Amino acid sequence: MLTAFTAGLLLITVSELGDKTFFIAVILAMRHSRRLVFLGVTAALAAMTILSVIFGQLVSFLPKVYIHYAEIVLFIAFGIKLLYDASKMSPRACDTEVVDEAKAAVEAADSHLPKRKNSWTIFIEAFVLTFMAEWGDRTQIATIALAAGNNPVGVTIGAIFGHMICAAIAVIGGKMIAGRISERQLTFIGGCLFLIFGIFAAIAGA
Repeated sequence: MLTAFTAGLLLITVSELGDKTFFIAVILAMRHSRRLVFLGVTAALAAMTILSVIFGQLVSFLPKVYIHYAEIVLFIAFGIKLLYDASKMSPRACDTEVVDEAKAAVEAADSHLPKRKNSWTIFIEAFVLTFMAEWGDRTQIATIALAAGNNPVGVTIGAIFGHMICAAIAVIGGKMIAGRISERQLTFIGGCLFLIFGIFAAIAGA
């Protein structure tokens, strides 16, 4: 369980910092109550994690050999892809394309909501925007892969804790550190981490 917890925590924390969901939380926290934004974002990410782990457990009923090789291929493929992306990125602090996508998502949501928002509206906006942005993301697929081959409780707790750390950073000091986040460095670290998990999975199943 400890190994699964550590894997979930590391994978999510590194992958989510500087991600689209991170900047959505930053933008929302600049406009609304940080507490409400944190609760909405965290609830969405926790819900996504639980769904991913459940799906991972369903996948675990497949023959173990298929799961084993699929886990190795997924982690190594993600690792190579992230390292390739990092090599193509500018050394500048943060990826403006990701920030622009986050801004567009928030603006689109705001255009369909009343100008005067109550607490419930803010919570729902944070929840829905985060949930939709996270759907199909590499961290969701990685969580499914982790849950299929590791302790589901450990993966769930570790992943949710990692999401909470990233959400707290975003809503508390996101505006201050957003311009200092090196998307290239985070992507490189994430790529290395995925490769390590892939290699570890290969060795563990040997």
